[in-house]
Amino acid sequence: MFLEISKIKKGFGEGESRTEVLKGIDLEIKKGEICVLLGPSGSGKSTLLNIIGGIDNADSGYISINGEMTADMNEKALSLYRRRHLGYIFQMYNLIPNLNIKENIEVGAYLSDNALDVDDILRTLGLYEHRHKLPNQLSGGQQQRTAIGRAIVKNPDILLCDEPTGALDYNTSKEILKLIEDVNKKYGNTVVMVTHNEAIKDMADRVVKLRDGLIRKNYVNENKVSALELDW
Repeated sequence: MFLEISKIKKGFGEGESRTEVLKGIDLEIKKGEICVLLGPSGSGKSTLLNIIGGIDNADSGYISINGEMTADMNEKALSLYRRRHLGYIFQMYNLIPNLNIKENIEVGAYLSDNALDVDDILRTLGLYEHRHKLPNQLSGGQQQRTAIGRAIVKNPDILLCDEPTGALDYNTSKEILKLIEDVNKKYGNTVVMVTHNEAIKDMADRVVKLRDGLIRKNYVNENKVSALELDW
């Protein structure tokens, strides 16, 4: 199994104020799958994503990606691992304001030994004619496309998406989801996407529903539709 999540537990706080956010998560995701993590606020989905991404440490349990156990790595090895294998797309674009669009994407390329062609990505994302503009000269959707470009130019094994359409309007959200779908098909990255939007589950290969720190449902979507067909 490509991504294996076993017995993951995580809590925050001390003593009586301690909150157990993840209470024993077991999950397997195949290479190339789009997996959507669904759940209300406080269900633990973003915490789980951060643990998969090595941003946060679990209290117990382990994550294994392609047979490599993140718990066995020291900080330097984990940092290198994140650089090589993981791409991140957040709700906030976090672009560098004084670099143009092409340069923002190139920042991701510098972190990889196996980077994809920047101009090819710019064309795939519909940004090629905007490549010399600064982020503040683009719309929110174009800035999110740039953030996607920066994440995928590394050619990561896993693309981690935390509410990637949370700050966007309906039509732009669907465009961004279509791009994530296209990237998955073209480059074969495994996608793990956190959302509270129920409709997005219909474009996923695997749907995982969390509530109160536990997985309540985990199933393969037999009736997958294109992102452009989503409706909410």
